[in-house]
Parts: sequence; structure tokens; C-alpha cells
Amino acid sequence: MNTLELIVPCYNEEESLPAFYDTVTPIVKAIKDFSVSFIFVDDGSRDKTANILKDLAKKDDKVKYISFSRNFGKEAAMLAGMRMSTADYVGIIDADLQHSPKLIPEMLKAVTEEDYDIAAARRTDRKGEAKIKSAFSRQFYKVINKISDANIEEGAQDYRIMKRKVVNAILSMPEYNRFSKGIFSWVGYKTKWFEHENQERFAGTSKWSFWNLLTYAIDGIIGFSTAPLKISFFIGGLTSAFGFVYALYTIVKTLCFGSDVKGYPSIICAVFIIGGLILLSLGIIGEYISRIYMEVKNRPNYLISETNILPKDDEE
Repeated sequence: MNTLELIVPCYNEEESLPAFYDTVTPIVKAIKDFSVSFIFVDDGSRDKTANILKDLAKKDDKVKYISFSRNFGKEAAMLAGMRMSTADYVGIIDADLQHSPKLIPEMLKAVTEEDYDIAAARRTDRKGEAKIKSAFSRQFYKVINKISDANIEEGAQDYRIMKRKVVNAILSMPEYNRFSKGIFSWVGYKTKWFEHENQERFAGTSKWSFWNLLTYAIDGIIGFSTAPLKISFFIGGLTSAFGFVYALYTIVKTLCFGSDVKGYPSIICAVFIIGGLILLSLGIIGEYISRIYMEVKNRPNYLISETNILPKDDEE
């Protein structure tokens, strides 16, 4: 019998978890010739999420859980789930029911019968989302696809089912600063996209503020492109060229008409503009250096406080 494990990142989802479990369980139990289990990853929740997961695990041996020592973020939660997974097929789905569980049988069929390696969901609308966030998201996809070698589908979500070879490819990328949307795209493989309308959260509020999304976007651009460095180089070269031309103009003007004391405002403007460009370039370089700094420290992406999953060596 084939096996499927669904990784479910959780952060303060005590209100959503019972409904998620009750909704998804009948759907996966109806899938023929498949043994489906869950890997819930509690990302340092401050509510009763961990207790609910323990209760679910007691009554259902298909429920596995991992609890982090603190909040490490969704990227770390997905990574932990994939590392702990041993199934033939691995899926990722959110606990808030924004990812429609009804797609699971169709997605599984795509990777088992239709010769696809990945079945992934893509949202077709942004109902319930602030207009500024929607506009920012659309522009982000346009920018990153132009400047990087990772072609990320607009509206692509983490919701997907993957073959074991795809998961192994993702796990072979050991970087500390992870941008999963870019990683999913970078590893390649044949993907079938499932379009669906955006679903409202079952309970609670989104954990993604505009600042979180902006930081996430910067991580993605820096993690998969060196274009910002090239842009700063281009701006620096252009500014220097302008300064050289202006210097020649000043020399010619002085020789022809003599010197004058005018131009103080233009000098101040030039100082501010050039100073700003220098600081901008240093900031871009600093972002890359900060990521190098985090990589060379070789810290773990997460720390596990508690789990009911046996180490893979013990399972063997």
C-alpha cells in the first residue's frame, strides 16, 4: 500500500485544528490503496495547539506531531515536516482550511496516475485581502521572475503533494535562509497546477502582516538573485559618470566665464543624492553579507521540544 503524509504547520491554531481534523480525515480515509497520516508541526504556539495535537495523537495513531522550542517560522515548520517524513508521497497543507482539502484526491491522482511529480495549488483571486497587499504580491512575482532563475507561478501556494524524489531534492538544499516558493520552483520537476478560489480562514487572524510579507519578499529576491548587487553597481557607475561629465562642464565653464560662488544648493543636493546612493548600495551588500553570516554560523533551522515521531534509524 502506498503512503502519504500531510505536513500541517501550526501556529496558534487551537480554534482551527479540530475543524481541520474533522474535515480532512473523512476525505483521506476515502482514498483507496493509500495509507494517509498527518505530521502536525507546532511552531512554538502560545495557545493550546500543542495540547490539542497530543489529544489527537492519543485517539488516532495516524497523527504525528512535532513541537518546536519556540516560534521559528513556517519555513522551518515545513522543513521539519519534510525531514521527518518517510512516506512515498508528501503533502503540505495549512491548518486554517484556506487550502481546500477537497483537492487532495485530485492532486494525489495527478502524481500517481498522470505522470506528474508535483501537484500544487494556485489561487485565482485574493478575496478578503487588503488591496495594498494584493498589489504588492502581484508586483513581487513580476520582479522575482525577471531577475532570478526561479520561475514562480503567480498565486502559487505552499499547498502541494510531491513524490519522494522531489522531497529528497528539496532536502538536499541545506541553506539556513529558506524561501520555499523559490526552492519548489528551482528544483524543477513536472508540476500540475490546481486553480482554486481563495478561502476565508476558519478561525483566527492571518499571521502575515505587510511587514512580514515585505521581509519574506526580500528574502526571496536575495536568496535567488544577485540582481540587486548588479543594480547597485549600475547606479554607482551611472552616478560616477554623471559626476565626471559635470566636472568637465565645471572646468570648461570656469575657463570660459570665470568662477562664481553660486551653486551651493546644487552641491548640497548632489551630496544628499550621492550619499543616499552609497547608503543604498551598502544596504544591499549588507543584506547579502548578513545571510552569509547566518549560513556560516551553521545554526539549526529549528529546535524540537517534543515529538511522537521515532528517529528514522529506529524506524528502520
